[in-house]
Amino acid sequence: MTLHGRALKTLAGPNRRTVVQGIFGLGAAALATPSLTACGAGAASDPNMVTFGSNGGDATPKKAYAAVTSAFEKDSKLTVKTNTVDHDTFQKSISTYLQGTPDDVFTWFAGYRMQYFAKKGLASPIDDVWATIGAGFSDAAKQLSKGEDGKYYFVPLYNYPWAVFYRKSVFKQHGYQIPANWSQFTALAKQMQKDGLSPIASGYGGGDSWSILGTFDYLNLRANGYDFHMSLMRGQAPWTDRRVVGTIDLWRELAPYLQSGGGGRSWQDAAQSLLDKKSGMAVIGLFLGQQITDDSLRSDVDFFPFPEIDPTYGQDAVEAPTDGFMLSRSPKNPDGAHKFLEFLGSAKAESIYMSVDPSNVAVNSAAGTGSYNALQKKSAELIAGAKYITQFGDRDSDPGFISTVVEPGFTEWLNHPDDGSSLLRTIESQRSRFFTA
Repeated sequence: MTLHGRALKTLAGPNRRTVVQGIFGLGAAALATPSLTACGAGAASDPNMVTFGSNGGDATPKKAYAAVTSAFEKDSKLTVKTNTVDHDTFQKSISTYLQGTPDDVFTWFAGYRMQYFAKKGLASPIDDVWATIGAGFSDAAKQLSKGEDGKYYFVPLYNYPWAVFYRKSVFKQHGYQIPANWSQFTALAKQMQKDGLSPIASGYGGGDSWSILGTFDYLNLRANGYDFHMSLMRGQAPWTDRRVVGTIDLWRELAPYLQSGGGGRSWQDAAQSLLDKKSGMAVIGLFLGQQITDDSLRSDVDFFPFPEIDPTYGQDAVEAPTDGFMLSRSPKNPDGAHKFLEFLGSAKAESIYMSVDPSNVAVNSAAGTGSYNALQKKSAELIAGAKYITQFGDRDSDPGFISTVVEPGFTEWLNHPDDGSSLLRTIESQRSRFFTA
């Protein structure tokens, strides 16, 4: 499934909540669903075969991966044996899978989730692969592919940005200008409210509380910078830090302009209110496009980067969740696996994938963009120009901490925004449960 469908499972909803233990825990209860088992488990090493564990179980990514592996087989004369498992089962079983006899190469996510398995010794470093593919990636993409030890463990395939989306016709009708900084952004929101619009679409009901993390992340990134934001996400900085207090103050300033009743609305409903011209803006990911089936409507949708708050940091960071590949700790065919990863990180492979699944954007800067729609092209430019790329909420932090502590706290706070002191004390009191020094 591409992000436009997969985001609902990877980043959102009840399914996402049930995978936390499976991703980072080893309890049997967390693995009650059918397990992920390597297709090469127990088999003797075959120098002509590479095994590949894929979470692309839905039709479109399955077809896209098949096109990529077919091209690799043709170029390399090796055979790729693909083990395709549905996305949720893959996540639920990943820990046990990696500790057993996993496939040589497997799909996974950049950021904290990649670094977790690298730190546990459940993945192999691939610096030699990056010596071959490195020229095709930005410094930000290189950084998000490294483990805590500074070695490479990840090969990116595609990503997508979070930004502030709007309809061009609404801005033209009212004469709105794209805001570049915080004062212009809040002034625009105030004017939209006067014009009878809900300034910022909001929907975080049910399993969609994840959707509010995008706003928090951008407020913190813009006000306090990438380094502090990542320290906070990794459990290295206290949530009672004055900088987090300042972020909450900014969010409270924005709160009156959020669409009312967000706690009873899904993210899809919030997105639809933007498309229906009931809301003026939405802080959301490119997967908004899955709500659009009409090309004329798609051409009327645009976005701008989240506005600057502190000029020291400007708009240098972009939230761009990234999916790609890792190498298992003891691949049966290490030479073949390294060749496969080099191919997967090539512009050719990414272009082939995007030609079948055009709902994301390629990470390799040399990948073809001829098939991209306008939103994809602009997304690629935004990401390519970023100094820093963050992964979004629980991809940059411990998923259990975010899902059981941070998100419920934010959700309750948004119902009655105050100075946030109680909220932040509560979150801070739980930090040590998930992060160790």
